[in-house]
Amino acid sequence: MASTYRSDTHSKPNKKQSIDTLIHARWIIPVIPEKRVYENCSLAIDDGTITAILPSSEARNRFAARQEHQLDNQLLIPGLINTHNHSAMSLLRGFADDHPLMTWLEKYIWPAEKQWLSPGFVTDGTRLAMAEMLRSGTTTFSDQYFFPEATAAAARDAGMRAQIAFPIVDFPNPWSRSGFEAIEKGLALRDDYRSHPRISFAFAPHAPYTVGDETVKKIAIYAEELQIPVQMHLHETAGEVEKALEETGERPIQRLHRLGLLSPQMLCVHMTAADDSDITLLQTTGAHVAHCPRSNLKLASGFSPVAKLLDAGINVAIGTDGAASNNGLDMFLETNTAALLAKATSGQADALPAHQALAMATINGARALGIDEVTGSIEIGKAADLCAVDLSALEQQPMHDPLSQLMYTTNGHHVRNVWVAGRQLLKDRELTTLNEKELKQRAGSWRDRIAGRTNWTVEN
Repeated sequence: MASTYRSDTHSKPNKKQSIDTLIHARWIIPVIPEKRVYENCSLAIDDGTITAILPSSEARNRFAARQEHQLDNQLLIPGLINTHNHSAMSLLRGFADDHPLMTWLEKYIWPAEKQWLSPGFVTDGTRLAMAEMLRSGTTTFSDQYFFPEATAAAARDAGMRAQIAFPIVDFPNPWSRSGFEAIEKGLALRDDYRSHPRISFAFAPHAPYTVGDETVKKIAIYAEELQIPVQMHLHETAGEVEKALEETGERPIQRLHRLGLLSPQMLCVHMTAADDSDITLLQTTGAHVAHCPRSNLKLASGFSPVAKLLDAGINVAIGTDGAASNNGLDMFLETNTAALLAKATSGQADALPAHQALAMATINGARALGIDEVTGSIEIGKAADLCAVDLSALEQQPMHDPLSQLMYTTNGHHVRNVWVAGRQLLKDRELTTLNEKELKQRAGSWRDRIAGRTNWTVEN
């Protein structure tokens, strides 16, 4: 594909313009415009914002940068956007594997959370998750978990972009005594971060079976009045839908629509059990879908009809879910799985092609979180949220198509550099704001506590 470029001015200044950063890349895939690959081009970044995209030879003549990066054999893309995560659950990775969803929740996860959840648990788990996400190219994540104030502070300090989806359930839990109290606490937390450029908030009613009608109505009213996004686990399994039909005669999504919750601000997480009537509701209300294929596969929850959703014009984004049900937060693996599943379940090899899969992991995610004017693509005026992927490995050769190699041969280990708002958070595989050694030590300490042991070792 031919190399093209854009910049914020057509003039050629007599002397070099001073800026913060120049990044010279072998390839750049901006996502917008789609199906475009720029070769031997550069990004000019100033004050955390992309100010120009132009050939590297011209960039060197035009700009004087305080920092300059030469990314030979690296592909620069927008930072990946993980639209659904329970970051602190990284500390429960491998704790309760190989169980179906409700058994996993009721017999293992909820009892463990009741015993161990605390602000310290959430802080340590979130830091561990952010390190993993940064090392695999994610720059933005939406998080739904207890003690959201700890998650917000961890993201703020690490330099990541985050949507804090504060949890709402209609029963006492370690963070709130009721759904109404959770709403009040979440809104107060949002006020604390009102002017923060990287931290935003969303209502997160957990699921239709844990939140009653009055709570849903209140969330719908606040969401509309305050223009706050909403995300909710919805139609995660066929059993969830069948039980709702037996008890109420309504599918869960129909109930939410009746109560006024479905709208362009709504992100429906999972949607594996979606029939044509559900798809029509999503289409007519403008709601989004967060697809979490690897977690759904591991819990045997079902297959989201992604090809049909996309054909209906519904915005579908990618989420990993938590590491307790996925075991990893690598958005490249997640997106690759999504692409392959869409082909297999639809019976169409051309379903979800590489460029569309990348869009789901970037700009679609930004749209789902309501931040697409800020991030999700490499465009002038947007934040410099960037991921540089090394495409020089043996298993990635020969290089016929960088986009194809990105989606079908790349995983998080190929990520070399990451920036959020122009700040480099991963430099040649090294974290700059998080201490890897300390994270491993803290994770091991929690493992020992949860296992009820001291001097815990892995047995052969």
